Amino acid sequence: MPGDNAFLRGEDARAKTTDELVDQLTDLKKEQFNLRFQRATGQLENTARVRKVRKDIAVIKTVLGARRFAETRKGAGEDEAKNAQA
Repeated sequence: MPGDNAFLRGEDARAKTTDELVDQLTDLKKEQFNLRFQRATGQLENTARVRKVRKDIAVIKTVLGARRFAETRKGAGEDEAKNAQA
């Protein structure tokens, strides 16, 4: 992950493998959970971190969703080509 102060950028996320993104998403979800508890107990010092984690999760989910969509479209295109040949 880039430095703690930098947002994860789309091009950085697209450069990673799907497995790396899933692992990073899991880590960010755990961090988000811990940050929520810190905020509830009044122990949260860096409030901007909550926003950063939330945005990083959104970037990763967007990239993963686009990959799934591209795979679905590729698979559907192959099915259409087979049906056209029949």
